[in-house]
Amino acid sequence: MIFARPLVLLLLLVVPLWWWRRSRRPAPTARYSDARQLQPASSKRRWLSGVPAALRTLALTAWIVAAAGPEYGTSAVEITSEGIAIVLAVDVSSSMLAKDFGPSDRLDVAKEQSVAFVKGREFDRIGLVAFAGEALTQVPITVDYEVLEAAVRRLRVGDLDDGTAIGTAIGTAANRLRRAPGASKVVVLLTDGENTRGMLDPRTAAAAAAQFGIRIYTIGVGTEGEAPMPIGRGAQGQLRYQTLPVRIDEELLQDIARETGGRYFRATDPEALNRIFQQIDRLEKTPVSEPRYTEYEEAYQVPLLVGLGALVVELLMAATIVVRVP
Repeated sequence: MIFARPLVLLLLLVVPLWWWRRSRRPAPTARYSDARQLQPASSKRRWLSGVPAALRTLALTAWIVAAAGPEYGTSAVEITSEGIAIVLAVDVSSSMLAKDFGPSDRLDVAKEQSVAFVKGREFDRIGLVAFAGEALTQVPITVDYEVLEAAVRRLRVGDLDDGTAIGTAIGTAANRLRRAPGASKVVVLLTDGENTRGMLDPRTAAAAAAQFGIRIYTIGVGTEGEAPMPIGRGAQGQLRYQTLPVRIDEELLQDIARETGGRYFRATDPEALNRIFQQIDRLEKTPVSEPRYTEYEEAYQVPLLVGLGALVVELLMAATIVVRVP
């Protein structure tokens, strides 16, 4: 609580001064032929004699406080931020069904960690691009995180032509970002293979993205050595697996990251992928300014009513219970 006219509170110094002068005033006396009959009544109601003065003090104090203009305020924070524009580019080629992240496959783990990454953002605009042999924007850049999370969970192998078109994925993501507002633009590209499809060379696409100020963080997903890889489907449609070498073009992914000022990460298990997303989250924090303001409302009514109530009670007591004798 604050006061609009705080100097008025100096008048509260008058209250103890008034009590001091009142204590110096001689007590009123009256002559009686026999005062013994008054003693019981005097001892029983002696404390009442000070009540009117106390009520008068309360009224005076409350009115001084009311005159000072008490105000109470509600503090608020207005968050101003351009945020960061981010596109998640997720590989949905058939190799993402490999079981080296068991019991889940690579795609399920990638979706889980991508959703956790989205949940950790507050003020950023995020989009989603799925790619395999081609690339397709699943969600344009948005702040509707619920829609984005639902789209990530719906990603599945088979919706796009098979293959790995890394260059096309970068081009599609960069095209979404180049018109996005704000100075910070990021692509998080997650893949488990080598560039095998697409008309756009990945390094050329990365160089073009760098011209628009887009940083690319590349993540290679897959264990070291060999992993159970899908090689087709059985007679009843079930996936058939064969243990094959894991091939990730790490040199290419490193070059893409280096060209754009980003970083390359290798995720060999679900925990590593989780740590990578956390690290990217720390690297790409949104600068936020928080101008604070306070709205005040007048609160003089309460002390004013308290003072009036005390005065009314004093007058009633003076007329009934505590009668002043001249």
